[in-house]
Amino acid sequence: MWTKQRKKRRSGALIVPALATVFLSYFGFHAWHGEFGIYSSYQLVDRKAELEAKLAGLRGERHALEARGLLLQDGTIEKDMLDEQARRALNLTAKDEVMIIRSDRNSH
Repeated sequence: MWTKQRKKRRSGALIVPALATVFLSYFGFHAWHGEFGIYSSYQLVDRKAELEAKLAGLRGERHALEARGLLLQDGTIEKDMLDEQARRALNLTAKDEVMIIRSDRNSH
């Protein structure tokens, strides 16, 4: 009868800690860099602040346009506003006038 004698190996004791380290590293990496990870939440907060600032600018522009639109409503058309719109649409000026055209969107 043959008996097999085995030599005790130390590598068997390292398998469980090595597997645990691999699994923890994998999940730790994805907890930080994943789509719903910690770093992504910081990026979302920054993006939210950027979009809220843009929204505030657009709301201000909208209110300015609404104020100009109120000047053009029926029955309350101001002569200066009507004159400005007609000159801009027809591209006309008098000989003794100087017209300064502002190209920015917030001009009044």
